[in-house]
Formats: sequence, structure tokens, C-alpha cells
Amino acid sequence: MKPISPPSVYKNISQLMRDMNMPEPVHPLIALVNYDINRLNPAISGRKLLINFYKVSFKKDFRGQIKYGQGYYDFEGGGLAFLAPNQLVTTSGEESCNDGYVLYFHPDFIRNYQLGKNIHQYGFFSYAVSEALFLSDKEKKVIAALFENIAAELENNIDAFSQDVLVSQIELLLNYSNRFYNRQFLTRKAINDDIVNEMDTYLTGRFADQQDGIPTVLEVAKHLNVSPRYLTDMLKSLTGQSAQQHIHDRLIERAKEILSTTRLNISEVAYQLGFEHPQSFNKLFKRHTNLSPNVFRKSFN
Repeated sequence: MKPISPPSVYKNISQLMRDMNMPEPVHPLIALVNYDINRLNPAISGRKLLINFYKVSFKKDFRGQIKYGQGYYDFEGGGLAFLAPNQLVTTSGEESCNDGYVLYFHPDFIRNYQLGKNIHQYGFFSYAVSEALFLSDKEKKVIAALFENIAAELENNIDAFSQDVLVSQIELLLNYSNRFYNRQFLTRKAINDDIVNEMDTYLTGRFADQQDGIPTVLEVAKHLNVSPRYLTDMLKSLTGQSAQQHIHDRLIERAKEILSTTRLNISEVAYQLGFEHPQSFNKLFKRHTNLSPNVFRKSFN
């Protein structure tokens, strides 16, 4: 068996730029690669990388099938993909994949700004590659202009205002990405409805099996073959609820069914639903219904 090579770890952007045969960045904490001008070092293609900074990729063309949930859908067009620090990425070995822009910025670059405190709110940094943002022609023009503005700022001489301007431009790019992701959730509603339906089917079977423990977001997302953050953001867009809230809603519906159709005591109901402690079940049920399980059951007598 061929040994698995460990990933190459990059703690700074300059080292990555050198290995990719790219120009030295003008600022050690941020770099923009324009693949229309520069070409990736073939020696790095297909390698696994672990980078300690953020990466935003803008591809002018995606061709072929893109995975959504359990299905594959044909797509042609540009798109954005996001990577948070310390995530594993495999560089593409295909020359055709290297078009557009790639922006790298270190967490230290935004640390003293509000963006540094809020960047975790941009959930798409935790999405899988198959959950990339696919852009319309109009959206592509907006995103391309934002990358061009960042490129122009980096080409200027660094001064006292450079970092403020660049951080503002990055934040604008992320805010537009949020807007376009929300559009994607809505325009692909039929696909996402299928994922929600499959989620509900899984939860129904999971509650009926009386397995140990309450289903977690990670467990459900793994079954649906999507990332947990993508599942939550998709559900919030479609239903206004997070994945955890959706699971709890289905759990409460199942609890109501058991309480109204069986003579199991409250502790037995709690254990059947996967709770370790009946008190936790009582607390969750009352939070969702404003009634205790006992009061709810008495309403059927």
C-alpha cells in the first residue's frame, strides 16, 4: 500500500506564494493571485495543503456536475469558494481550473478590526467545497469588480490607510457573498426542499428506532452529506430556524404523539426519545409549548 503523504503546512502567505511560483506579496498578511496573469507551479498541483489563513477563490468557470446533498446537478458558470484557517485543501491538477482570482488573508490582518470579531458569522467559511456559491452573470460582474478593486489597492504604495481600505473591501466582498448565498438558497428551493424532506424522514426513523441519544446536527448533516453550517444556513433561509431548532421541533412533535397516545410515564417518554435525564425533557418541552408534559397529557383526558 502506498503511504499517504502528510499535507504541506503553510503558516505564512509568503512561503505559499514562493512554492506556487507566484510574485512575493506586497504585504506579508494578504495576497491576491490573478490566474489570468500568473500560472500555478505544476509541481504543487494535486498536493494537500493546510493553510493557516483565509482563502477566497473566485472561479470564472465551473463546468460539469456539482453535488448538492445526495444529488448531482449540471452547472456552468462562475462561483466562489471559501476556506477558513487550518482546513485541508487539495490543489487542482487541472490547468482549466486555474482561472479567476484567489485572495489569501491572515487572521492577524483583520484582528484589530470589527471584521476580526465578526468573521465567524460568515458561515460559508465552514461549507464543503461542493457547497460553493454559484453566481449569475450579473453577480459575477459584481464580484469581479470587487476583486479588481482589491488588486488595484494592493498595487498602490502601502500607506497608513491601506489596511483600513483593504479590510473594508474584504468585508464588502463577504457581505455580497452573504446576499448571493441567500439568493442561491431561494432559487434552488426545490433542491433544498428535497434535503429538508430527507432530513424529516431520517428524524422520523431515528425517533422510532429509539436509539440512544438525541440526534445531533452533525449526525443529521453527515447523513444528508452536507456540512452542518450549510444545513443550518439553508434551513434559516427557508424556514427561519436553525438545524438544531428544526430537530427540536420534530422531537417535540414526536413527544406530543407519545404523550397523547400511550400511557408511558414522563420518565419513560424521555428515555424513549433519547434523553438521559427526564428533567431535560421537561425543560425542553415546556420551552417549546409553554406546558409541562403532564399538563399537555391531561388536556387529552
